[in-house]
Amino acid sequence: MELLNFEGQSVLDSRDVSQMIGKQHSNLMRDIHSYINDIEPNSNLNSADFFIQSTYKDKNNQVRPCYLLTKQGCEFVANKMTGKKGNQFTAQYVSLFNSMKKTIETAPQEILNKLHREWNVPTTLSGALQLAANQQIQLEKQKPKVDYYDSQMRNPGLMTTTEIAKDFGWSASKLNKWLAAHHIIYKQGGHWVLYQKYCGEGYTQYEPFAYKKNNRQGIRNNLKWTQKGRKFIYDKLAEHDIHPTVEQLDLLEM
Repeated sequence: MELLNFEGQSVLDSRDVSQMIGKQHSNLMRDIHSYINDIEPNSNLNSADFFIQSTYKDKNNQVRPCYLLTKQGCEFVANKMTGKKGNQFTAQYVSLFNSMKKTIETAPQEILNKLHREWNVPTTLSGALQLAANQQIQLEKQKPKVDYYDSQMRNPGLMTTTEIAKDFGWSASKLNKWLAAHHIIYKQGGHWVLYQKYCGEGYTQYEPFAYKKNNRQGIRNNLKWTQKGRKFIYDKLAEHDIHPTVEQLDLLEM
């Protein structure tokens, strides 16, 4: 049993969950459909925060539906259970998610220690602040202060919606809802896709989310944004006076 990574968040495959709780996968899928039908009418809730539509290939290489359960989704399922199996499932998923959280929290410090050994990068907050202050002084001497576009948009590689949303202090769910409300993306078969007018502009790429476990395969295409797409989102939000957190701080200081 292991956690999977979907757009930066940890999830469990519904097939694994069905084994953990001793229920047929088809029956769990039926229950999840029912939960989603209860959640969707509430405009303040998003079923994708709990259950994410996905697919897998069965032993006959046929594509079948499944769900990826977030921690909230696991809690939802656990709350519907009673007795020994419910307690065991709760203990299992809590241990898995807490283990992943601990790994994520300790990894940055390990990286900092390595940088300190090899490049003498500060590992303390005070040291980092002092280094940043010294670098800022040098930058101000050499050229004007760079803006958000100059400092952020030159980063190479694809980005998840989660990573872009964090620049604005948002969740991926909130950004996806905003983009959908402004007719930039829409849901098709459980996947986010661009409206036709934006296709061919080089804003996005699809990256397959594939995994194989116990001779079972699952495939899902993740919509990721290029740096051109990130700039496109930045400009669209700016048109509605929505700015990244770093720019909001600059405006407050002014």
